[in-house]
Amino acid sequence: MTQGATQLSLSQGLAIQRRVINAIILREVRTRFGRHQLGYLWAFAESLFWILTFAGLHYAMGGSPPVGMDMLGFLATGIITFIMFRSTVTHCQASIVGNRPLLYFPQVRPVDIALGRALLEAATLIAVFVGLLGANALLIGEFDVDAPLVVLAGLSAAWLLGFGLGMCLMALSIYFPVTDQLVPILLRPMFFVSGLFFAANDLPTELRDYLLYNPLLHAVELVRDGWFVGYHSHHVDLQYLAGWILALVYLGLLLERFARRRVELA
Repeated sequence: MTQGATQLSLSQGLAIQRRVINAIILREVRTRFGRHQLGYLWAFAESLFWILTFAGLHYAMGGSPPVGMDMLGFLATGIITFIMFRSTVTHCQASIVGNRPLLYFPQVRPVDIALGRALLEAATLIAVFVGLLGANALLIGEFDVDAPLVVLAGLSAAWLLGFGLGMCLMALSIYFPVTDQLVPILLRPMFFVSGLFFAANDLPTELRDYLLYNPLLHAVELVRDGWFVGYHSHHVDLQYLAGWILALVYLGLLLERFARRRVELA
């Protein structure tokens, strides 16, 4: 096969995959949000519920946000970033459940379903982030964002961590169905150790050194570093974060190749 034919075949394959992913996204929009745009309000309502609940608890206990942040912004940047990670994991991990009939089409692969669901989650939660943090900026009268690209990098890092881990869990669930029950157990403690309710700068050194093994904490710190003008994290390790992302995405795609054969034989 000549180089030109190879390039043509590759471009045709990518075009087919793009159309497949677009179709999956449209299907997910109908399934998840219904036929009416009001279904999107649930994405905002879930995040707002958690933010207001924990803001109320902080105020009731006399807590205060870290220096350089306001309370609602502090909680929103942590909680929405975590939801970006958690929702991407759960939707990728459950890609085959309920979508197995799609795999009878030769153009559709498990990775296509997972990627479509993950992209929809990313678009939805970025809209939630902008909407809720924008409303909070109007509320407090502060509209300065320190580094928008850094914010986007932090949210993207959380998404990529979720996609990589979700792909790994999706593939493992094909061989070990008990994985479905283990996912909530795995994600629950991360809610408390990923920086949703604390800033790494304020932690004692001994505790901080242990918690920084969690790559999601680096993503949350990156978002806050980029959003708040008065806060600069001293503990974000971009190489460590990138290493986790590359390892999880590579392992997830590798495991998906093996799981795909198992699905095709089923």
